[in-house]
Amino acid sequence: WSDSHIKQIDGGRAIQLILDQNSGCGFASKRKYLFGHISMKIKLISGDSAGTVTAFYMNSDTNTMRDELDFEFLGNRTGQPYTVHTNIYTHGKGDREQRVNLWFDPAADFHTYTIMWNHHHIVFYVDKVPIRVYKNNEAINILYPKLQPMGVYSTLWEADDWATRGGLEKIDWSKAPFLAYYKDFDIEGCAVPGPTSCASNPRNWWEGTAYQALNAKEAIRYRWVRLNHMIYDCCTDKSRYPVPPRECLAGI
Repeated sequence: WSDSHIKQIDGGRAIQLILDQNSGCGFASKRKYLFGHISMKIKLISGDSAGTVTAFYMNSDTNTMRDELDFEFLGNRTGQPYTVHTNIYTHGKGDREQRVNLWFDPAADFHTYTIMWNHHHIVFYVDKVPIRVYKNNEAINILYPKLQPMGVYSTLWEADDWATRGGLEKIDWSKAPFLAYYKDFDIEGCAVPGPTSCASNPRNWWEGTAYQALNAKEAIRYRWVRLNHMIYDCCTDKSRYPVPPRECLAGI
């Protein structure tokens, strides 16, 4: 949307998104996918990006019953860390937010952001470091997205009512235009429409044994992120959830 704010660069191999006082913008995959491995290299807005949100996510686009897997990068005042906000919607229910401060400057260079989605779990990766895991716990009646294909989307917009320090830091339009860059789009999954047997095929590489749980190295990295860089987890927000959601108790 707002294609006047999207530029193809590097011979069409990369995209620049532009946010100014007139508009934000975004782009999407032509097809939807059911399970797979989706990654994008992104260079975020440099300098003072407070009040902006750069997003990379999957969405079933089905209104009240939508499924959605969100990476949202919350802008900062110069010198403060960028925050990665993740959320998971299943059958129209979200409110599963987690936030992690990045341990590097994501505006200095491109970094790889990945969503792995199979029948066993959903994993959000930053440069191959897992920052979030959502396990399939359907066996104990916890909803898991598996029926609705999802498109891949990327957007850049103003959200200074909540994005930076809960809306305390407003966007500084004198710093506009705000620029984010995307390249090396990689989508490996079951495209819809396509063979109806694809999503249930256990021989798809992303369904393999190596991808059904974190390996030992990933588990160490995951624990490191959660201990050192997590700043919000809905599972531990007692003011919001005096009784933690059931998926939290299931060890997600």
